[in-house]
Amino acid sequence: MGRSWRGFKILAGLLCATALTQFFGANTSAIAADTVVVRYGIATESVSLAELQKAAETGEFPGSLKPYTKRFSKQQRNYILGALRMGLPLNVVSINRLLNTQIATTILNDFATALVRKDKAGVQALRAGLVLGSVAPKGLSVLSFIAAYPSQRLEINLPQALRVARSLNIGFWRTQQFMLAIASRLNATQSEVSFPFDPTLPGSAQVQVLNLNLNDQKRQRKIPVDVYWSTAATLNKPVIIYTHGFGSVRTDLRYLAEHLASHGYVFAALEHPGSNGVNISSAIEGKTGLLKSQEFLDRPKDISFVLDELAKLNQTANNPLQGKLATNNVLVLGYSFGGGTALTAAGGELQLETLKKRCKDNLTVLSLGEAIQCVAQGLPENNYQLGDARIKRAIALSPTTSLMFGETGLTKVRVPTLLLASSADKTTPALTEQIVAFEKIPSPKWLAGVIGSTHLSVRDSSTNLNQAGRPNTPFSGGEIVGEQAADVRKFIKGITLAFAAQMTPEAEKYSIFLTPQYAQFASTKVFPLLLITQIPPDAMAVVKEFIGKK
Repeated sequence: MGRSWRGFKILAGLLCATALTQFFGANTSAIAADTVVVRYGIATESVSLAELQKAAETGEFPGSLKPYTKRFSKQQRNYILGALRMGLPLNVVSINRLLNTQIATTILNDFATALVRKDKAGVQALRAGLVLGSVAPKGLSVLSFIAAYPSQRLEINLPQALRVARSLNIGFWRTQQFMLAIASRLNATQSEVSFPFDPTLPGSAQVQVLNLNLNDQKRQRKIPVDVYWSTAATLNKPVIIYTHGFGSVRTDLRYLAEHLASHGYVFAALEHPGSNGVNISSAIEGKTGLLKSQEFLDRPKDISFVLDELAKLNQTANNPLQGKLATNNVLVLGYSFGGGTALTAAGGELQLETLKKRCKDNLTVLSLGEAIQCVAQGLPENNYQLGDARIKRAIALSPTTSLMFGETGLTKVRVPTLLLASSADKTTPALTEQIVAFEKIPSPKWLAGVIGSTHLSVRDSSTNLNQAGRPNTPFSGGEIVGEQAADVRKFIKGITLAFAAQMTPEAEKYSIFLTPQYAQFASTKVFPLLLITQIPPDAMAVVKEFIGKK
């Protein structure tokens, strides 16, 4: 074998070892070995912990590894060195709790098949390495994991490891196949359409923010709400209520809230106490659980509760919002896990029978969005309907849908709906989470597609500051955020305003911005855009093929 192949084997083996820690936190971890042995048939290659520790400290690969690493690209070398220096912010209590979940046990079973051991203690060995590695002074990393692994060496069956690795986040890779099928649409000739104005420009009204701290005593949930509004707000325009993603915050789409409020809309951004950033931080510290199945029911109930409270404010004398809140004409807007919440509140039925069967087996094939949906298997019933009749339209940005709604739950969404999908989204892959869902939702409906954007591209720049330096893995990293994603956020401002305007006397004036022609007009070289009401036949064949293989 040539040096290039041997180098590939060492790198592949180390990356497979790295993948383990990537399931147990948002910040991915490092690469290393006490002695990592990569086996391919009868051939083996090894690399020592000392060599990799030195690389992490100096930023230079040891001489013994340079015959292999010199053949890697600069990006590959930077990835390895950057990952070597990173650790997971999880203590031993948090690791223990995570490892004792059903999801973690299933994942460990999958990875254990790639270990070469004389005994059958692969799962126990992995568990021990993760727990003991988290006790290290700098916390859990692949360096500390391998050092704590209960064996003199960690031996990996490369073909089996690659089989496991190739199955990681399969929905993301199938999305790329769909995008190839739909690519011809991006080359369509620009239509000569004249647009009367720019919906991405701010309105003339000055935006104000009212901070509410609501308390649902019946459910013992304290729900903070930021209400963006202006004196231009009237009962002719709907209330827009925003539900955030898992482990996130209500300011995720602040740029969008300010944009809509400047045009006279009231935008209420609520925070779900059982699945927000505070809850995640508490779980990392070992104080609470990561996510309870009850949250799938509490989130849509939070929306209904907030609407009840806003209806009271609308009747409250001397309140700045008095007479401005059309709480019986509501647009629900959700992002990621909140997109699934928005579709639930818009009438989608939670159907969990298939989810409960699917989530027992082979979880390594799932995306993070699917893994989050698997938490719903803890609910006692299989069907739940939590729609609110006051909701008249729905927007779901990169929503979770593939498991929680079963086969027919989305057919019960009863309002006009807009879905947004990003082609490079690893968290909620477009094909599995949005495109298949779009086909099930009744018309009228719109599917907006952004080629090249990632899961976090739609969020406010201020909420993505933690993305710098994160390794690009099958599950996370590689996010396009900040100024790089400014064109994505601009497009979202335009189509969201146009969609909300369909609930007002200005509907016809804004309808031109909900057309394929506007998407073509708004496209850039970096981010080609699509806006369709029906999946074209050639791309639909990919969808049907995927559904047939499930």
